[in-house]
Order: sequence, then C-alpha cells, then structure tokens
Amino acid sequence: MNLKDINLYHIAIIMDGNGRWATNQGLERTAGHAAGEFSLSRSIDWALNNNLQWLTVYAFSTENWSRSKDEVDFLMFFNRDILIRRREEFNDKGVRFHFIGDLEDNRIPDENKFLMNETEQLTKNNKKLNLVFAFNYGSRKEIHDAYSKLNKNSIDQLDEESFRANLLLPEMPDPDLLIRTAGEMRVSNFLLYQLSYTELMFVDTLWPDFDEKELDSAVDEFQNRVRKYGNA
Repeated sequence: MNLKDINLYHIAIIMDGNGRWATNQGLERTAGHAAGEFSLSRSIDWALNNNLQWLTVYAFSTENWSRSKDEVDFLMFFNRDILIRRREEFNDKGVRFHFIGDLEDNRIPDENKFLMNETEQLTKNNKKLNLVFAFNYGSRKEIHDAYSKLNKNSIDQLDEESFRANLLLPEMPDPDLLIRTAGEMRVSNFLLYQLSYTELMFVDTLWPDFDEKELDSAVDEFQNRVRKYGNA
C-alpha cells in the first residue's frame, strides 16, 4: 500500500495500555513496557512497508514523572536500551530519528541525552521514514515556549508561519491521523497545536497487542472519512 495515494502522510500514536496489559497477565507494570517494544517495531516496519512519511509516538510525557520511581527509572533505562539495540537496524532501513520534548531536563540521564543526539546525527540523511519520539514532551510547554521565543522578538510578527517556526520540530507536518490505544478518549497534552484538523481514532486494544491488522483497519476507516477543514 502507498499511503500517499490516500493523502495519509503522518500518523501519530499514543501508546497506551502497557501497565494494564501487564496487570492482566499478573506481571509488574514494567513488563508491559517491554512487551510494547514489539508493537512499536511492528508499527515502524508497517510504516516502512506502506510508504508512510512520518510516524510520531508518545514515548514519555512531562506528566509521567509522577509515576513511581521504579517505573520512571525503568522507562529511562528502557528507552536508552532500545536505542542501543535497535538504532543500527532502523538506520539500515532508512529511518530518520527525531526527538522532541524538554530534552535539557536534568532528570533525564546524561547517557539518554547523548544517545538521542547521537542517533539524530547518525540518521539525519535517511529519507525512508521520519520517526519522531515525543520524549519528556508536553504540548502546553511547547506552545508556551514557542510564544516566549516570539515575544522576545516582536509581538507584531505573531502569525501562524512565524509561530510554527518556533515549535520543537517546525518541518514536521501536522498528523493526518491520531491513534490512541487502550480505550481512553483524550489527547493527554500531546500535539495540541498540530492536531487541529487531525482525524482521531480511539481503539480498545492495549498497546502490546496492537499490530499491523489494527493499523490496516485504521487506514480503512481513515479512507471512509471526509476531511472538510471547516469548508462544509
């Protein structure tokens, strides 16, 4: 499938339900995050096979720091471990990595920061798929920071183009489709500015069980929607 043929260029995913999946299996919550790696890998390969240009995933939010120290420590280690184990594989497949969020936060381990920067540099010339990890990301902060940068220059220049230029990844197109797993029906401070005309889909499947069939179904539903952009 060539998703460009149906004007589907960018999918964003809120990967929800790892903890519930683990609890249902009688496991620690951290086991759900580990199981979710397989769904992420399947989604990346699906995106590559279907000529998707952009895939953005919500890896860690600014609100996730409120979770237990053990879970936060695991998530920091886990995200670092994925880069160490998998980035060469995805680099060879033509994936370009981007990281958006408050990446200067002193709570993020230095090794994570180094690896994220190194991975962006390693893959910067790849063109098959832009893979965006929203890490320590909060959309309200992104919008506030973009406005603050503009306000230092001239409030008279506050238009959409100049505002977008101060977002974390200005070249990233708005998502055409947002998928949230695990049955929750909210966007949770994720890409609030960019989702203005995005098609929203909420599925009951827990993230570790999310697979290519779920993505195919989302595409089928996307094709049946009429995107009016306020014109009718």
